Amino acid sequence: MAKLRSAPTLDDVAKLAGVSTATVSRCLNNPDRVVEATRQRVQTAVDALGYTPNFAARVMAAKRSFTIGAIIPTMENAIFARGLQAFQEELHQRGYTLLVSSSAYKPEIEEEQIRTLIARGADGLLLIGHDRDPKIYDYLNQRKIPVLSAWSYAPESPVPSVGFDNRAAMFELARHVIELGHRRIGVISGIVEGNDRARMRVEGIRKAVDNLGAETPAIIETPYEIENGASAFRDLMQGEAPPTAILCGNDVLAVGALRQAQEMALDVPGDVSITGFDDIELARIVSPALTTVHVPHREMGRKAALQLIEMVENQTAAEGEQLATRIVNRRSLGKPALA
Repeated sequence: MAKLRSAPTLDDVAKLAGVSTATVSRCLNNPDRVVEATRQRVQTAVDALGYTPNFAARVMAAKRSFTIGAIIPTMENAIFARGLQAFQEELHQRGYTLLVSSSAYKPEIEEEQIRTLIARGADGLLLIGHDRDPKIYDYLNQRKIPVLSAWSYAPESPVPSVGFDNRAAMFELARHVIELGHRRIGVISGIVEGNDRARMRVEGIRKAVDNLGAETPAIIETPYEIENGASAFRDLMQGEAPPTAILCGNDVLAVGALRQAQEMALDVPGDVSITGFDDIELARIVSPALTTVHVPHREMGRKAALQLIEMVENQTAAEGEQLATRIVNRRSLGKPALA
């Protein structure tokens, strides 16, 4: 019976490349610290032998798993995709692996996933927003797990954040809509309970309405799905004096509203204007293209990764960072017909 061939070792790579094991280790873990010719020689030996680094040994030596956990509310649409991609790319550049879970906007599932990722040895966690039971923050603090929040900037939160001011961003969009002449405004929001991003966006609209003298808006809360946006739009347009503009909590809901407007033979923006929030790709490809709030998804993901790695490697507290948003004017918003 043929004897099983043992897996190639670090010593095997070093001998074939004609370098020390320390040099091989530097080539694999810190290639920027090794000259190109040596790096190429080591890589050739690695490829020839089919060598795979011993992850367990690396973990024991560094006392880290080189794994970061991220828990996002949903994977069903593209709300978080671009930011999470940039987050993962930056982690990869620094030698970390990303584990992603989805909580389906359910706090009990998020808590379970937090505990599971920590039990699996995650070095740090990325969470979305700040609304959660204080006992979770106590749990994380007791275990000294570096945690960073994204998609919402809140300096008063128990954990640092890299994100933006959802309230201010939606206030600016609502003000822009009202200054175009709209007074009857409808709102299709995500569920605000347990979701600080959705809640702050509604607060931003209310503040703009109060400051600028528009009518109190009709608000429908619904989960972030295209079909729900369509249903909410239909309900908002049933009255004798329907809104002339409908502000949606994100682009997914806005696309549903836009689709329903077309099914009802309503011209957008001639009969009713529709706006979104996030500026995902969907906002640009629908017709008419959506006026929306541009969120710097990739910048947010990259900076969140850099700050979280800094927290993990140096055991320091991150300062967090507030990022700017901007209104992107497209064809779905215009002046009301009677303005």
